[in-house]
Amino acid sequence: MQSPRTPEDDSTWSDSETVTTASALELAAAIRSSRLTSRRAVQEHIATLRRRTDLGAVAEDRFEQALVEADDADRAVAAASATDSLPPLLGVPFTVKESIPVADMPYTGGLASRRGIRSSADAVAVARLRAAGAIVIAVTNTAELCLGIESYNAVYGRTGNPYDRSRVAGGSSGGEGSAVGAGGAPFGVGADTGGSIRIPAFFCGVFGHKPTPGLVPSTEQLPSLTEYSDTDTDPMETIGPLARRAEDLMPLLRIMADEELPDPTSVAFDGRPVIIPEQSTYLRPISADLVAARDRAAQVLADAGGEVRHVQLPALRRAAQFYLLELRRHAGHPVGELFNLFAESPYEGRRPAWVRAHSPQLKLAIIGDRIAGVVPDVAQRRIAAAADALATEINEAIGDGVLLHPPFPRVAPRHNGTLARPWLFGGAAVFNLLGLPVTQVPLGLDRRGLPLGTQIVGAPGNDHVTIAAAQEVERRLGGWVPPPA
Repeated sequence: MQSPRTPEDDSTWSDSETVTTASALELAAAIRSSRLTSRRAVQEHIATLRRRTDLGAVAEDRFEQALVEADDADRAVAAASATDSLPPLLGVPFTVKESIPVADMPYTGGLASRRGIRSSADAVAVARLRAAGAIVIAVTNTAELCLGIESYNAVYGRTGNPYDRSRVAGGSSGGEGSAVGAGGAPFGVGADTGGSIRIPAFFCGVFGHKPTPGLVPSTEQLPSLTEYSDTDTDPMETIGPLARRAEDLMPLLRIMADEELPDPTSVAFDGRPVIIPEQSTYLRPISADLVAARDRAAQVLADAGGEVRHVQLPALRRAAQFYLLELRRHAGHPVGELFNLFAESPYEGRRPAWVRAHSPQLKLAIIGDRIAGVVPDVAQRRIAAAADALATEINEAIGDGVLLHPPFPRVAPRHNGTLARPWLFGGAAVFNLLGLPVTQVPLGLDRRGLPLGTQIVGAPGNDHVTIAAAQEVERRLGGWVPPPA
């Protein structure tokens, strides 16, 4: 006869705030040891999302189904013996960007023409997390067609920042950033083709990781660069985690990638380059607060043995230009045609795509893409050559180390504050163009209570190095700061 698991002291979990600030790993360990029930973990996060409906983070919930699954998880724990192996994330709640398929949930990408369309199956990354025992509690809002720094569309409306509703949560995984940043989920799943994990993670004060391209299957997201192209995968397209604690990033990445990736704790920073780009932003310099925050993170890595080097990288100023032309090539279609391909309203086909788009951001993206399409071939070749030179320069500078650069020149702007300013996302999108892994790290709050942060960029395959740096910075500087209730 098997010995049942015996509950351990659960006094640590008597406070609901503890449940909604803990890491996914802490929650999973408490559930497996019967110190915390999955039902309570799920209920507390649902309560937070219900309390913060003002943020517009949730596109559609599955709260009732999640509670049923939580009860199933608790029964599995109760039935298991002390020697039984349970799934690593058993009973832990999470959220998913609406443009990534979750079975029986909406799958519109924020397009009004796709209203009512639901996914018939989970995306591979979502299926792997659910097989690991995690429970989806909601799908979250995104920018229309996932194109924009602000998460707004005609299907679900606008998402606000948990630290200040008058400010953006970022895009296109803005619902994820807002839900995780508000304490409504210990982690979430986002997609990043041009900063769409890192910018929301930055604005909402949490961790986000853009994996090395190809590590996590990503072709099921909407829109996918590979959907209508001749390639099986695209180096600019990724799916990855957002989390309120850095310790969750590598375990989540391993599950989503289904690979045994190197352990961040094996990383030593002795002698590793820590690169600080100079003269790297276009038109608007990085704010003094963000420069100071980045430098504090660099000092943490220097104290751990890293060698801080300031490198002139003025070509980064043209990052948005490089990225937009390359995005058009990778997609195989202009943005307006992508809109038509994914939309489900053929009767509107005679109207220009930019007229049928609802959000100002998507309208401007379609118009801007048409303008980019008339750039002479000779100019495109020169821009491509400059982008290649930048890639070589950055790869040589990073080596086996890291590069620190904010994903945006300012803290979260007010709603509509990014319209007609496509260059602002260049500091994030350039690393999609270069195919590099990046971990977004929160660095406390500014004097207005808005999150600060920086990207930690590594060489391809060095996801464990950027995550190790994030963990060291969190250990020294504190990481995510829960927003006011």
